Amino acid sequence: MTKINTVLGSIEVEELGFTLMHEHIFNVNWAMRSAFDNWVDKEAVIDKAVEHMKAARDLGVASLVDVTPINLGRDVHIMREVSERSGVHVVAATGLYYNYEPWMGNWEIDRLVEVLLQDIEQGIQGTNGKAGVIKCASDTDGITPENEKLLRMTARLHLASGIPITTHTDVSAKTGLGQIEIFEDEGVDLSHVIIGHSGDSEDLDYLEGMLKKKVSIGMDRFGLDMILETEKRVSVISELCSRGWAEQMVLSHDACCGMDWFPADTFETMSTQVAPNWNFSFVPGQVVGLLREAGIADDQIRAMTHGNPARCLLPSS
Repeated sequence: MTKINTVLGSIEVEELGFTLMHEHIFNVNWAMRSAFDNWVDKEAVIDKAVEHMKAARDLGVASLVDVTPINLGRDVHIMREVSERSGVHVVAATGLYYNYEPWMGNWEIDRLVEVLLQDIEQGIQGTNGKAGVIKCASDTDGITPENEKLLRMTARLHLASGIPITTHTDVSAKTGLGQIEIFEDEGVDLSHVIIGHSGDSEDLDYLEGMLKKKVSIGMDRFGLDMILETEKRVSVISELCSRGWAEQMVLSHDACCGMDWFPADTFETMSTQVAPNWNFSFVPGQVVGLLREAGIADDQIRAMTHGNPARCLLPSS
């Protein structure tokens, strides 16, 4: 299979081009949206997303992976409009975040897999856009029993569909290692797994420990200098490239055009003043140049921006 699922239908893998592998267009709670018409200005967010994606497209970006899971407000209709208006391919995710909700307790893993398979085989929210990745997450609490259940569900959903896995991790808790252990136990070919937010870490032993397992790692929070400065992120990538790991890294920002984790005015202040480079243009517009200045070869940069995303997103046979 050489086709990749996007929100507007499948495309050939060659069409992906420069791909941002871990982003969010719209991350807003469905219940609050439904209860309050003014909870979020949806049209303003869509316009902002289109503007940001056009800017990234003008810098060479052809595709973006929106890793918003179902229970963080994933809205395929917004993704489709933004993709159509911007001319950028958008790959959507299925899957569930690490926050464990009451209804999950009485659902067996395999029953959850049956439900989520619909996103991949039939389409998301009544559209012909099918999920192209499976998102899961572990955070500061580590791999709790509840989180383990969701990770095993993710692994089995991958095995049932062939769709690759992409994750959220917390590097302080080194949760990437725990995720890998569970995926291995479930029989996942780890070459189809991307361990996200690995770029938050300068711990080369931790990063190489995961890379030796054949996973790819997401160096995917460029612009969030309050977590780790750009200079240090570039330095880690440069060192890993010098050690021969360029073929197992992908780049991104984990940026979001609209989210309700903060009130709208607070979020706008954060994204424009506290983290002004936290947008879809920073990697293609500036980080690529910084990687080149750090001595990383053009073929290694192209691998991280073109070749690795294409390989990672291809479904397994």
